[in-house]
Amino acid sequence: MISAYDKNYLEKARTSLGRMLDFVVYDLKYDISDFFDKFIQSGIADKFGNGDTGTLAGKSGVELAYEVLERTGENARDIKPHFSANRSEEYWTGWALAYYQWKTSLPFAEIVKYVPIKEIMALYSPYHEMDIRHFVDKMNELYRAAKPETNLKIYRKRANLSQKELAEASEIPLRTIQHYEQRQKNINKAQAEYLVKLSKTLNCNVEDLLEYVDEN
Repeated sequence: MISAYDKNYLEKARTSLGRMLDFVVYDLKYDISDFFDKFIQSGIADKFGNGDTGTLAGKSGVELAYEVLERTGENARDIKPHFSANRSEEYWTGWALAYYQWKTSLPFAEIVKYVPIKEIMALYSPYHEMDIRHFVDKMNELYRAAKPETNLKIYRKRANLSQKELAEASEIPLRTIQHYEQRQKNINKAQAEYLVKLSKTLNCNVEDLLEYVDEN
């Protein structure tokens, strides 16, 4: 699996996202879910998740928070942040979530669509005391449980096609499509020709059909 951006930016990204969430909850008094929605709506989440260096390395968590609010039409008081000596649950949530997003390359909007930010924060105990890989495994478990259907099946249903109709239109064996949808075969390892045919038939990008969460 290819990570979202260069690992050299990862620790800065984790610190920034953690401090942003701590700041908006404790200093600006926002509900974490409401603010995270604004983070996504502002477009900053996409820039952050895609590895935009100006966003990852050029701004602190506090600066990111103010940019999110400015882009979503909010007026926030310019106040000095007060970070506690110990990491808050909100800080840990951003710190851990930034790692998960980097590891999976999933957009933040896709992650919290299936695992809401408060559900992620609820993992603080016991996962803040564990290796980050255990958190990743738990997030993958929650994500797969909330999203049991593959992207291929989701896009096929959006196109109002049966498996047989998709097989005929794309000239791909029906059994192969069934195997991809049932996760008996990994679509990420499919022939490039198959992925191109499927994406053209379903009017989507090849990347839309890939699965970003490991099955194992």
